[in-house]
Amino acid sequence: MKRIVRRTSRLARWSRRLAGFALPLIVLPVWLHRTRLLNSTAFQIVFALAVVLAFLAVLLGIAAYVRIWRTGDHGWGKSTFGIVLGLACLSPLAYGAVMASRYPLTNDVTTDPRLPLAMIVHSTAPTRPEGGASLSLVQAAFPAARPRLYSSEPEAVFEQVMQLVGQREWDVRVARPVDLSGEGQVNAMAMTFMGWRDEVAIRVTRTLDGARVDMRSASLNGVHDLGVNGRRIEEFLQELDQMVQRKGGDTG
Repeated sequence: MKRIVRRTSRLARWSRRLAGFALPLIVLPVWLHRTRLLNSTAFQIVFALAVVLAFLAVLLGIAAYVRIWRTGDHGWGKSTFGIVLGLACLSPLAYGAVMASRYPLTNDVTTDPRLPLAMIVHSTAPTRPEGGASLSLVQAAFPAARPRLYSSEPEAVFEQVMQLVGQREWDVRVARPVDLSGEGQVNAMAMTFMGWRDEVAIRVTRTLDGARVDMRSASLNGVHDLGVNGRRIEEFLQELDQMVQRKGGDTG
């Protein structure tokens, strides 16, 4: 009696292998980029390679399904592993695509477009990139990214701003408290999950009734921030509102 030999699909094996290669190329470079052991250019190259490998792993896994169904070879588990892990590696790309479609094309958001806050590291950054989204689209996407008016003394508000900056562990580059001119500003570097650096500037100005706070956040790389800068401003200022109110100040 002749025994039927069932082989393991080569497509399934390669699907699992490529997915296994893609995973460390996704995870490790993010850590290296965040710790500045890998510069942004090298990070983009490695990340692109990981995306290609993950995409091939998914394609080979699907092709393995078709072949296994026709020939009866082994490899369902390996091809499934390759597809699932490949899709997991592609999830950051999918997330970026969703955010890019949801938010306007910009990498620089400010609460005061008429008098943008001065930047230190990103000193040449415009209010918004040429050819980017219009100011009205940016303001519509981030309705809470607007100036804040408080009845509190500007010196006290500046201290609260610095407290929130410290809680976020932003890298402070310049901190100029409110002086005789009635204005103070802090410039700091913030880091995204993927290791990209953004510069944040916060200005506190003395007014007749208290203090005004303006904020600007700009990416050092890329033309689309996927909504990071606008959301950062909204979250920071909303938390500042709550802190000022807890201290007995009014917001406007």
